[in-house]
Amino acid sequence: MQNAHDASQMTLGVSYEALDERAQTVARHVTERTLIAKNIAREFDQKATRGQRAADAVATFGGSWIFLLLFAAIMLMWVVLNSLILVRYQKTFDPYPYILLNLFLSMLAAVQAPIILMSQNRHAERDRINAEHDYEVNLKAELEIMLLHDKLDLLREGQWGELLELQKQQLQLLEHLIEKEMAT
Repeated sequence: MQNAHDASQMTLGVSYEALDERAQTVARHVTERTLIAKNIAREFDQKATRGQRAADAVATFGGSWIFLLLFAAIMLMWVVLNSLILVRYQKTFDPYPYILLNLFLSMLAAVQAPIILMSQNRHAERDRINAEHDYEVNLKAELEIMLLHDKLDLLREGQWGELLELQKQQLQLLEHLIEKEMAT
C-alpha cells in the first residue's frame, strides 16, 4: 500500500504538505485503511459540564409546550387570585397593572435568555464539529471512490490486453483452419 504522501499526490494532485490538517488526517486514514467515522454527538455530550447540561435542560424545557401552558396557567391564576381577593377584601396583593407580576416576568426573561443563548452556542459548536467531521468522512469516501476507479481502470486495461491477445490467438487458429481446409 502506498503512503499518505503518494496517495495525496495521486488522488488530489497536491503534495501532502500542502494539505490542511483535516485533509492530511483523511489521507492517513485512506492509506492506513482505518475508519474515520465516529459518533461526534456522543463525544461532545460526554464532555459537557454540569452548567452546560443545565443550560440544555432549561432551553429544552423553556421551548416546550409544557412550559408555555404552565406559564399561561400561572398568569391566569395570578389574575384570577388578584380579582377574587379584590372582590372579597377590597384590596389586592398586586393591583391591576400587575407590577409585581411584570417584575417576575422580567426577571424570568433576564435569567432565561442568557441560559438559552448558552445552550444555542453549545449546539452551534456541536453542529460546526459535526460539519467538519462530515467533511472528513465525505473526503475519505471520495478518495476511496477515486482509488476504486483507478483499480477498475487498471483491471479493465489488463483485460483489454488479454482480450486482444485471445483475439490474436483465435485469428491465428482460424487462419490455420482455413489453410488446412484449403490444403485438403
